[in-house]
Amino acid sequence: MRLLLQRVTRAQVSVAGDVVGRIGAGLVILVGVGHDDSEGVARTLAGKAVDLRIFRDDEGKANRSLIDVGGEVLAISQFTLFADTRKGRRPSFLDAAPPELGNALYESFCSAVEERGVRVAKGIFGAEMQVELVNDGPMTIWLDSAAG
Repeated sequence: MRLLLQRVTRAQVSVAGDVVGRIGAGLVILVGVGHDDSEGVARTLAGKAVDLRIFRDDEGKANRSLIDVGGEVLAISQFTLFADTRKGRRPSFLDAAPPELGNALYESFCSAVEERGVRVAKGIFGAEMQVELVNDGPMTIWLDSAAG
């Protein structure tokens, strides 16, 4: 599983011109699922994302977690995080999980974040989406199950 976390002041996702998810301050998390991922991986990375101390404290240092600041998550399924661009000019997505597994583990990830007390807004799995966000910092973090 691969996650791209972006600390934001606000964000929203639209499908066909309709806003389907919106958050205030928190994280936009792009969620990519691979063939070898499992519910355990989804839960572990959800905990890691929620507990990362990447939000500013009163002194401006990154010492607070998403829970500490009462932040929200906008989770977007993003199979393209598994793009392989080593050959040619067209990315291969063969390392991404098939849709059934991808959706199930995306939902498991979102549920695990919610179980930690964080509100989760979501995009629509498999839909063409437009994501708007204000990256705060900017602060962007890559989490990969292979890297722990």
